[in-house]
Amino acid sequence: MIITRSPLRITLGGGGTDLPSYYRQHGGFLISAAIDKYVYVTVMRPFTAGIFLKYSQLEKIQNVEDVQHPIIREAIRLLNFKTPQIEITTLADIPSGTGLGSSGSFTTALLKALYTHRRRMILPDELARLACEIEIDILKEPIGKQDQYIAAYGGITCFEFNQDDSVDAHPLPIDMNTLLDLEDNLLLFFTGFARSASEILKDQDKRSKEMDEEMLNNLHYVKDLGLRSRDALMSGDMLKFGELMHEHWEHKRKRSKGMSNSQIDEWYELGMKNGAAGGKLVGAGGGGFLMFYANDRAKLRQAMTKAGLEEVRFRFDFEGSKVMIG
Repeated sequence: MIITRSPLRITLGGGGTDLPSYYRQHGGFLISAAIDKYVYVTVMRPFTAGIFLKYSQLEKIQNVEDVQHPIIREAIRLLNFKTPQIEITTLADIPSGTGLGSSGSFTTALLKALYTHRRRMILPDELARLACEIEIDILKEPIGKQDQYIAAYGGITCFEFNQDDSVDAHPLPIDMNTLLDLEDNLLLFFTGFARSASEILKDQDKRSKEMDEEMLNNLHYVKDLGLRSRDALMSGDMLKFGELMHEHWEHKRKRSKGMSNSQIDEWYELGMKNGAAGGKLVGAGGGGFLMFYANDRAKLRQAMTKAGLEEVRFRFDFEGSKVMIG
């Protein structure tokens, strides 16, 4: 049996500039951080021929073409399993649709497991590139490249998305005090809303391709906020970082009508009045997790808990996609 895992992620600045419709014209930049919440994939060879899949559904089929799960189908095709005799199971610490990049985490963990099953080595850049090829190029999902790359690399990482589709990855050079400050004062609260990011991202993708001036100016501004967030973190100016998170959220909300709702806005205002220096919804928007940078985390926790939101505590992951048993 082979067991792999890939981390989920939070975005610390520049989110949304990783979509091909934007970076192929203007270049993208963002800071992403892997967290110690994971998607797990197990792969083994069963006694009987066929493809056995266990995720939110069960599948038992003979041919790759009959696989209903699109990512699993394309991953098996990619590795050219001619006569499959394989069993794949997937589990996750946190459900999909919550804004933490679970699809990219799943795809990288799956590919890592299949490569290990075939006794083949794969490095983070190639792993992320192939995961993007499956999700973006083959399945035509209107998504960016952040999730696949941060899942593969781990850590707190700056990504530059270049016009030629190449991606440059650099660990964010921060000192230990800043790292510990982030782990202590970045707080995640589940809104109770799970959603697919597709509709919001489809709108962004469409408007970017149409050179919609309002959308492009918004993304230019968010990219600049990402660069300013990087500078604030490198200099250890945490108050500035919190303020930039708030500024980012104000611009992110303008990107789509589905980005927020009255209940999320109410919770956000509650957080800002009770110890938060800044915050935002993690992911494309519409639900998932509210993330705050706290000046007074005890006061913020008390207010959010009283409002009925569940906190998910985390630490950063610095291993990326890895084989746990293989």
